[in-house]
Amino acid sequence: MPIRLDAQDSGFAAQFDNIVHARREADQDVSRDVAAILADVRQNGDTAVAALTAKFDGFDLEQHGWQIDRAACKAALEGLAPELRAALECAAERIRAYHAAQKPENRDYTDETGVRLGARWGAVDAAGIYVPGGRASYPSSVLMNAIPAKVAGVTRLVMTVPTPKGEINPLVLAAAELAGVDELWRIGGAQAIGALAYGTDKIKPVDVITGPGNAWVAEAKRQVFGVVGIDMVAGPSEILVVADGKNDPEWIAADLLSQAEHDPSSQSILITDDSSFADAVEAAIARQLDALATGPVARQSWHEHGVIILTDDLLGSAALIDRLAPEHLELAIDNPDALFDRVRHAGSVFLGRHTPEAVGDYVAGPNHVLPTGRRARFSSGLSVLDFMKRTSFLACTASSIQAIGPAAVALAEAEGLPAHASSVARRLSR
Repeated sequence: MPIRLDAQDSGFAAQFDNIVHARREADQDVSRDVAAILADVRQNGDTAVAALTAKFDGFDLEQHGWQIDRAACKAALEGLAPELRAALECAAERIRAYHAAQKPENRDYTDETGVRLGARWGAVDAAGIYVPGGRASYPSSVLMNAIPAKVAGVTRLVMTVPTPKGEINPLVLAAAELAGVDELWRIGGAQAIGALAYGTDKIKPVDVITGPGNAWVAEAKRQVFGVVGIDMVAGPSEILVVADGKNDPEWIAADLLSQAEHDPSSQSILITDDSSFADAVEAAIARQLDALATGPVARQSWHEHGVIILTDDLLGSAALIDRLAPEHLELAIDNPDALFDRVRHAGSVFLGRHTPEAVGDYVAGPNHVLPTGRRARFSSGLSVLDFMKRTSFLACTASSIQAIGPAAVALAEAEGLPAHASSVARRLSR
């Protein structure tokens, strides 16, 4: 059963600390296995990728083909039921519009000394997005990863997706077509991350890799960081709902289960100031679990990682929220902005009783690729900026170098770098 805490109890601080510091990532030490896979791919290229794909996915790349062509993606999109295509297009349009507003502006100005300063933004040349297969085969993730890359101006967008036994979700292909993916490769796992990072004879390397995956994929991204950029190392999904007794308990129960159904390691937490409402939500969860197709997964998640916290001060719960730094935060209370103003650490926040987290997973616009495992303390959700880099520039004139150069010479000499000092000083002597 879920843990139930009362903020007024004497042992609350210690119990809450246990929740904050509990690790829900896979407990297997996959680092060594992933390192071996990456080394194999780096050394043996396509041969290693093909062998690993046959081993883990039961799919023969040489016999059935490495790539999925764009014609198959177009056919998948055209073959969708009209209402489903309309929904996918609605999501793509809103995601594209939201991320277009994130594009940064170049700067170019001259300061009071006459030095010209600025910065120019540009997209990376190539980006790779990883799309899971199996349980987590989500077209929404294709849109959330691919569209920001294209908005940023990435000219070569590569997608890898495992196709166990040759199977693939047509919706994933349709989403790839809508998002403008340029290359689709039928590979997954750590070997796909290795191929994207190091390149093979068939697959050219990329500059940035984004997208969700299992523990092996997450570890592979961690290990190739530095060779390429990555979005983040993500763990199991999580949601924190702050709700008062004015809510419909069935709504809040569904919100909590929306993350629990992702994975047995997902976590759903409720903070409320109403004990009777907490009871009602818990009862509603029990009822809904019996009707969910994903009930076994959601039940394990809720029973092993679910938490209910009672407090007499919902506005004061900001301190608890910041300690947890949740991936998703719902504020289903009167005047949610009053609490939102106090919150410093959360991946994405959903304001009010009519804003379930699930709407953000699909059609709201902001990205659903978000930091987990308390990483919202220092990182943000996926954005256009993850596919761009900034180049600063400056230009001194003969007169402006006279204004700032002496200070540079003094600092260079103080640091014991005479060549630095000389390169500036020689221009001052004129």
